[in-house]
Amino acid sequence: MMTATLIILFVASVFFAAGWVRSDIVAMCVLILLMVLGILTPQEALSGFSNPVVIMMIGLFVVGGAIFQTGLAKKVSGKMLRLAGNSELRLFLIVMLGTAFIGAFVSNTGTVALMMPIVVSLAAKTGANASQLLMPLAFSSSLGGMFTLIGTPPNLVIQETLVEAGYKPLSFFSFFPIGLVCILVGVIVLYPLSRLFLGKRKRTEGSGRQKGKSLEQLVDEYHLADQITRLVVTPAVGEGNSATSPEQKSHDLPVSVACGRSVADLDIHNRYGLTVLEVRRETVGQGRLLKTVRQRWAGPDTVLREDDIIYVMGERRQAERMAGDFRLRVMPLSGKLQENGNRQLDFYDLGIAEVVMMPGSKMENRKVKESGLRSKYQVNIVGIRRHGQYHMDNLADEQLHAGDVLLVQSTWKNIARLDRDEDHWVVLGQPLEEAEKVTLDYKAPLAACIMLLMIALMVFDFIPIAPVTAVMMAGVAMVLTGCFRNVEAAYKTINWESIVLIAGMLPMSVALEKTGVSAMVAHMLSGCLGEYGPYAVLAGIYFSTSLLTMFISNTATAVLMAPIAVSSAVELGVSPYPCLLAVTLGASMCFATPFSTPPNALVMQAGDYRFLDYVKVGLPLQIIIGLVMVFVLPLLFGFTG
Repeated sequence: MMTATLIILFVASVFFAAGWVRSDIVAMCVLILLMVLGILTPQEALSGFSNPVVIMMIGLFVVGGAIFQTGLAKKVSGKMLRLAGNSELRLFLIVMLGTAFIGAFVSNTGTVALMMPIVVSLAAKTGANASQLLMPLAFSSSLGGMFTLIGTPPNLVIQETLVEAGYKPLSFFSFFPIGLVCILVGVIVLYPLSRLFLGKRKRTEGSGRQKGKSLEQLVDEYHLADQITRLVVTPAVGEGNSATSPEQKSHDLPVSVACGRSVADLDIHNRYGLTVLEVRRETVGQGRLLKTVRQRWAGPDTVLREDDIIYVMGERRQAERMAGDFRLRVMPLSGKLQENGNRQLDFYDLGIAEVVMMPGSKMENRKVKESGLRSKYQVNIVGIRRHGQYHMDNLADEQLHAGDVLLVQSTWKNIARLDRDEDHWVVLGQPLEEAEKVTLDYKAPLAACIMLLMIALMVFDFIPIAPVTAVMMAGVAMVLTGCFRNVEAAYKTINWESIVLIAGMLPMSVALEKTGVSAMVAHMLSGCLGEYGPYAVLAGIYFSTSLLTMFISNTATAVLMAPIAVSSAVELGVSPYPCLLAVTLGASMCFATPFSTPPNALVMQAGDYRFLDYVKVGLPLQIIIGLVMVFVLPLLFGFTG
């Protein structure tokens, strides 16, 4: 059984390194072989899928996705960007040190899940390569775990071993000097290695279809902010405004005559030449924390209510005339002010896209009002680009020609429906994917509160809630409170390849322990070095622990190696503190494989990493930290302490 287990492990490592087969498929093949050969029972082999670490990873993917979806990642990354300026080194240091600080109090898995969307957003803003930051992010979360007693589970394991052996326990910040040395070595080693080995491989484009422009590019290109007017249906005099923000309250105007009437009744297009783009309804809870925004495509049957916000497109003068006739209040656009002075339009449920008319289309040589796009697809044509010229006014009577590029506006699903009728037109880009990029920024404060509450539940031991429970609660809360567009969007944030990889490889630790491989390696490597003195034993303990952690969870490795470290120290007549600290370092500083720790697996897909990337960057760091700490630990704690 021992030989078979070692052969399976060796072959799996070759496949991981070569990259011939996806890593999750390799992990599943390992699992199947362990069951077929009788090394593990089905219950033991499948235990990884119910492991709290795996469940926590799933929940943290959802929480991280919500942080990204609500724009919270953009806001935090913007502040980090201002600190970094134009310096790549400063940016690298901020990511490393910020992650290490959080990792000192939160699990390394949780730290990476929280920081990953922020770093991806930061890389997108600066044009930096995210691959050069994500692996250092994962590693620094483990390095930060060495700052405090609760930073990583192996720290607690050696603390328990010390107490059971009758030695004085370590204090909360006894690890702090070790953490400082680790993060210093990490920065010095990782900065050149990440620039040398990471981010050179370009991602392959999954589709050859024509790429669409971003929403911001379309708004700027067609000058939409100059064409749109925001009107508010005023409430009755003296009545409370039940569900709107303060800027929408307007008791100084009499009740609008548009209230209670449909868009068709108002005949806005014929009377004013305006197009009603949307009707927006906003509700704001106490402190703006529970704000909700609902965008509605304005069909003929849409009935206007008090405090509805109407977005119309056309001449400003005509919009003001309409406001006067229907007693509507003209309000400035609510989007953020951009650097060019224009307002950034808010896109949530509604969006815009470009559509190219094909030769022979059924709409060719028809006027816009005869095209049928509005009646059949519920889509507005808000602009036409033809031979480099932009047509934005009086579009109803504009004749359509082959090759015209139409700027259309509607719900994202309606725009996606156009994509199915490619005989007549081609939608540039992929609307549903573009919709997923839209941030629900009004939910950012709520997402921040849920995230902070989750961290508090994980940090404070006096709260009787397990970390995995806290993460599950946070993930469900993100979905229920609308931080995602829908439940499907939450599921899409989960990186199932990483989940299956970790769940498939976790039972390998059971197989190694069950067949005696772990005990054999640990005793062989540490026992043979006693005659060479305490420094050799210390190195043997670190590197044997480090080797085992590549294939066994760091907690299990620490449990296995801690008694051996104490026994070795007693036999040599030296203090057990350096030896036990070498165990927790070896168990926590494992960077050479993507499956050795959950943080390594979490960043694998986002960074587009392969197995050998971890070997090239992580293995040197793992070895260098070991060599440095063999000499530092005796200086900090002493063999005679």
